[in-house]
Amino acid sequence: MSALPFDTQRAAATLIAFVGTFFIALTVGRFLKRRAGVRLGVLYRLFCLALAAYAALWTYGVALDLRNHVGTALVLLGAAFVIALVDRYVWDLYFEKKKQTPIPHFPRQIVALLIYLITLLIVLWYGYRADKWLTGLLAASGAATIVLGLAGQNLLSGIIAGMSLQINRPYKVGDWLQVGDRFAEVMEINWRSTRLCTNDNIYLDIPNNEIVRTTIINLHYPTEAHAMRIRVGVDYNVPPNRVKDALARAAQSAKNVLPSPPVKVFLVEFGDHAVTYEIKYYMGNHARFNETNDAVRTNVWYELKRQRINIPYPIRTLQLERRSQPAREGHEEARVILRGEPLFQCLSDGQIDNLVKQSELNHLAEVSVSKNGSTIPVATLRSGDCFGEMSLLTGEKRSATVRADGDCYVMEISKDVMADVIRDSPDCLRKLSELLAKRKMETEGILKDAATSSADQAAKQREYTATFLRRLKTFFAL
Repeated sequence: MSALPFDTQRAAATLIAFVGTFFIALTVGRFLKRRAGVRLGVLYRLFCLALAAYAALWTYGVALDLRNHVGTALVLLGAAFVIALVDRYVWDLYFEKKKQTPIPHFPRQIVALLIYLITLLIVLWYGYRADKWLTGLLAASGAATIVLGLAGQNLLSGIIAGMSLQINRPYKVGDWLQVGDRFAEVMEINWRSTRLCTNDNIYLDIPNNEIVRTTIINLHYPTEAHAMRIRVGVDYNVPPNRVKDALARAAQSAKNVLPSPPVKVFLVEFGDHAVTYEIKYYMGNHARFNETNDAVRTNVWYELKRQRINIPYPIRTLQLERRSQPAREGHEEARVILRGEPLFQCLSDGQIDNLVKQSELNHLAEVSVSKNGSTIPVATLRSGDCFGEMSLLTGEKRSATVRADGDCYVMEISKDVMADVIRDSPDCLRKLSELLAKRKMETEGILKDAATSSADQAAKQREYTATFLRRLKTFFAL
């Protein structure tokens, strides 16, 4: 068998090189697309054709000038392939999936443009020997770049700062930030600025090159729970531990204050006219920052008022104070209420006056205590009603919580004050026992039960009266 002519062999080798190179490149592209998710389109197919053509020309031995033109197309189309790989492995897999940092479209386009420009310069410099022409062009464009850079340096610095914020992610949309003395929610982050909305519904558009130079506190990182601090000055005469207990109770019961971590109180300064304490509490809903601070300060005022702990004025002048008129009016009203209450009808007018003088008139705000997170309303008290008589007279633990719907004055009668009244009126002990027995029977429904005879009711009355009499004597040590 005679050998094939040289031209036939070269043509066959050229065809094999073209077809083989094209299908190998196409197979690699399909593998990257299916397995790695690299987005390849028409440009990659053109790249495969250019690569196959370059391999065929090189195999056939075409002149160098034609190969340079095909090689130029190959390199430029290869840049598109490199950009597709960068999009997939750098932007998608590394930043978005691994770093959880989404990269906007603008920086991706900038990087793609740089890759194309660098590829074009390489082709012109080495493929077409245009180094002298490029040197002059780069010198002229360098001067133009300086002029444009000086004119648009704020815009460029904003773009670079925006890219830095997108990559480093010091905050994200929905986070609450403390910028200076403002508290604001992040509404939008773009390549030029960051848009915030304060808790007063004021929108701020801060350029990124300014916000990167500002000290920012992210109130959502690492968690939404962040500590806030409030200072209050208290009278020197009150022991610190007593003040700390009162302030901690007041802050912990305020709305929007988190139960954990617990409230802490620190003594921070001995001032000219007061001892300064700092309350540290945690909150999560920073949109209600003003409401939470107001609730804490309001609770502190009422708690200190109840505990008779003064918030002193600055010591500048001597201030003489008389007993306020509301307190006297409150005592007069308390006498009328106690005189009309069946529990105290056995007392004389003088004993009622002593009872009012020795009792405490407290100014209370809205208070609510619940068990296991739920409350069940059982009754509604009006002005002039009394409550807590069973605990006062027998020492029983309270079975209900009284919640004030608003500010009110409450007369608190202590055990010691009531004991003095009972010692002065021994006959009152029997009447109190009978009254407590009657109220217990009403609570149990005995008086309303038609099936219960009068004799049984009387027997039950005597039994309960005797029981309460013994308990009263034991409780008041009579």
